[in-house]
Amino acid sequence: MIVIIDYNIGNLRSVKKSFEKYNCHVEISNNHDVIMNAEKIVLPGVGSFRDGMKELKKLKLVETLNKAVIRDKKPFLGICLGMQLVANKSFENGETNGLGWINAEVVKFNFLEKKNLKIPHVGWNSVEFNKNCSLYGGIPNNSDFYFVHSYHYKLHEDVSTGTTTHGEDFVASVQKNNIFCFQFHPEKSQDMGLKIIENFISI
Repeated sequence: MIVIIDYNIGNLRSVKKSFEKYNCHVEISNNHDVIMNAEKIVLPGVGSFRDGMKELKKLKLVETLNKAVIRDKKPFLGICLGMQLVANKSFENGETNGLGWINAEVVKFNFLEKKNLKIPHVGWNSVEFNKNCSLYGGIPNNSDFYFVHSYHYKLHEDVSTGTTTHGEDFVASVQKNNIFCFQFHPEKSQDMGLKIIENFISI
């Protein structure tokens, strides 16, 4: 069973529907026992880092996720805000500590001199895979994926698996042991994004 973490952030139904295309057992839940009994965990989300961490703490999910992902090594998929929340900290709306699974800071795009580019970054970008990642299996390098975000990773460890460009090069995906994260939205990225979800189900 795969559990999608319900922490009152983002449209979780669209993520659930993308998993259901592959006839897997998937639930949306914030119940401790359901999470601990799941085989794999998905943390999606859109919105602010501070709000995301506030909700995880309010629902007492931080300790549960640490046990399931770090202690028990359950495969974990972080999507968009879900990727950002596993970093050490973010500077969105002030400094906020994250889950600390990836040694990274979440910072805002800084290219004010490029007048033709907008923040948030919304749309399709090609991703260059720069490290072997099983979730990119069967996907041509430099395929396009759909992004919606204003902040991105500033990495302090060698776990990047893909990069793209919006005014500046930035990290599009990371992998660290059982933790797989994507700044783009696989569930909104048509066939290539669905292939990532299929690969996650299969690992």
